[in-house]
Amino acid sequence: MDIYLAETAMLNYSNEDIQGLIIQRKWKELDSYNRIKEIYNFVRDEILFGYNVDDSLSASKVLSDGYGQCNTKGTLFMALLRACDIPCRIHGFTIDKKLQKGAMTGIVYKNAPQNVFHSWVEVYFEDRWYELEAFILDKLYLEKLQEINNDCIGAFCGYGIAVKDFKNPTIDWDRNNTYIQSEGINQDFGIYNNPDELLKEHHQEISPMKAFLYRNLGRHLMNRNVKRIRNSASR
Repeated sequence: MDIYLAETAMLNYSNEDIQGLIIQRKWKELDSYNRIKEIYNFVRDEILFGYNVDDSLSASKVLSDGYGQCNTKGTLFMALLRACDIPCRIHGFTIDKKLQKGAMTGIVYKNAPQNVFHSWVEVYFEDRWYELEAFILDKLYLEKLQEINNDCIGAFCGYGIAVKDFKNPTIDWDRNNTYIQSEGINQDFGIYNNPDELLKEHHQEISPMKAFLYRNLGRHLMNRNVKRIRNSASR
């Protein structure tokens, strides 16, 4: 299990801010089950859904940003787990961009790559691996989308979601897999020990010009739209 606990450049859990958070939350004082659950809930709900500058950010930078998406929140999740002696690994994919429609709008959506780089975290507990993906969207954002689309019964795809049951997606961990975007997966890259290794072999396929526009314009528009949804008034 040592390879699933190792620190890397991206999983920089020796960072003083990460260590300080762990001490403040007293996660190491919990049993393994509650350690996983508390860290999972923290990353899901206190690190808001949003779009960072790049997928290769370190865990400490994601914590500093206070927001992230599948890949960046996953990096922070893994770092916190490993710092608390919970083995974990990463599984890489791509998802169809239609899953992002609504979070992405207008020219940003039009110019986005068809296949969007994606990953989830797999956690080893009680002699099995659990696939955890639903930490991507904070609960408040999801609840607002459910209010806005309260007539939707069954499957839903858009706004960062791709699930079979929009009203009752499996987002809480209690010795089970959790998913929020898995129905949009269209390519499987396999399992890697850490995000550093995954990104050496796979990354978002995008031209330098589009990458520049995403970093400096597109992601800001997307974050503004996500924030607007999260802060929308209840019906």
